[in-house]
Formats: sequence, structure tokens, C-alpha cells
Amino acid sequence: MVPTLTAALGVKGHRPAVGTRDNEHLPHVLAVMSVVTAARHANTLDSPKGAKARTGLGKARRMQAAFAAHLRHVARVHPAARHPRVVLAIDNAPWHRGEVVDEALAENLHLGLYRLPGYSPCLNPVEQFWRKLRRRATHNRLFDSPADLKRSVRNSLCYVRTVRERVATLVRGCYPAPLNATGLPNS
Repeated sequence: MVPTLTAALGVKGHRPAVGTRDNEHLPHVLAVMSVVTAARHANTLDSPKGAKARTGLGKARRMQAAFAAHLRHVARVHPAARHPRVVLAIDNAPWHRGEVVDEALAENLHLGLYRLPGYSPCLNPVEQFWRKLRRRATHNRLFDSPADLKRSVRNSLCYVRTVRERVATLVRGCYPAPLNATGLPNS
């Protein structure tokens, strides 16, 4: 999660300034949201500097492994006995495919992936969630350390639990049509 810059009010004649840092230590957040209940589960993944040198894996491979672990977490939270079919709408990020992701899906047959068309963030409810989360957690802020950034993100994720109805409104805004049994809009 990258600290973000956005328009801000300032005194006329004085441009507001926000510092920046390198993106080496930024945490990655993987989340899943229920389109029916607006419940969400999120996992954070640290991206330590030098991870490629230690693991021998590039960012895409590390993110594939993290996404596969996230799928296993979703399968534990939504067991097949209570949820016979769980469909996750995903974008076309390179870490949403690969051998480790296929293995995680093979281990949890009740999970399925629904790939959204390219360049269609308006169809992905979690994208609306990210926009709101960034506004609350990272807009126009310079963090002293990666731990401060991670703390801000986690605090914002905790806050989101308290406003589930507002999150549900975001989710429903992506799918104006009635939802079918799989949680996707009727076609």
C-alpha cells in the first residue's frame, strides 16, 4: 500500500508539500469482501528490502505465493461444509495466476475465481474499498517508518469493521442488478 497524494486545500500562494520515501518497505494488503454481507478479511504482507536476494524470488512470485496463502485463508474462513461455492472476483494482476495459485485452488475445490475484464475497476467492489481505505489511511501523509504505515492501514481496517453498512453501500454500488446465488450479478 503506497502512501498517496491527492488534492488538498492550502493557503493561497503557498503550495502544500508532502514528502516521499522509496517504495522498498511497503506492506501489501490482500483482501476479500463478501458482496452479500460486506464482511471482509484482509491479510498484510511485508515487502522487506532485499527480499529478492534472500528468497531468490521476484515481486510477482512472492505475491503469487502470498495470494495462494490468502486463498487458503479464505477457504478456512469459508469452509466448504457451510459455503459450497465461493467465487472471488479478481482483476488481471500477474500474481492472480500461476502454479502456486492453481495448487491452492486444487486444494480448495469450493473456491473459484471470476476474472474481470481488463481495465474495469468499477466492477470490482474491493477497488472501491481500496479507494476509501487509502483516503483514510494514507492520503497526503508521510510516515516515519514502514511500521507507522502498516499501523495506519491496520487501524483503518479495524475502523471499517465498525461501519459495515457504509461498506455494503460501496459493494452494492458496483452491482446495481440483483445478485444470484453465487454472489455475482444476474446476466
